[in-house]
Amino acid sequence: MTDVLVFVTYVAFLALGIVAGQHNALSTIALCLSLGCAVLWFIARRQLGDAFSVRPEARFLVTSGLYSKIRHPIYVFGTMAFLFVVLALQGWAALSIWVIVVGVQIIRARREEKVMAATFGEEYAAYRSRTWF
Repeated sequence: MTDVLVFVTYVAFLALGIVAGQHNALSTIALCLSLGCAVLWFIARRQLGDAFSVRPEARFLVTSGLYSKIRHPIYVFGTMAFLFVVLALQGWAALSIWVIVVGVQIIRARREEKVMAATFGEEYAAYRSRTWF
């Protein structure tokens, strides 16, 4: 259910960017980059599979696909997808909401890191040392 809500929110935000955004080259490029990030975001979600949870849980460690290079690709690409819509909108209100989202994502990632480190110990430490964020 959470996936659907996030997807619907993103699509609504993207539609707002298309309708209410500036109709110029920067806006068009930003919206295209947003769609590219959204594709990577949904690929990352799919690669996470049954390890996905809304609350921090350590079901198993996913280290393949996008997760072989980035520990939190859902957060990275989801946040970037929204950022590019914000750039298309070129508005301070949207940017302030995005800044809040970034803060929330950082807090969530830190909580997940603690749970994963406590559950997987050295295996997670090794994984962490060879990946970004």
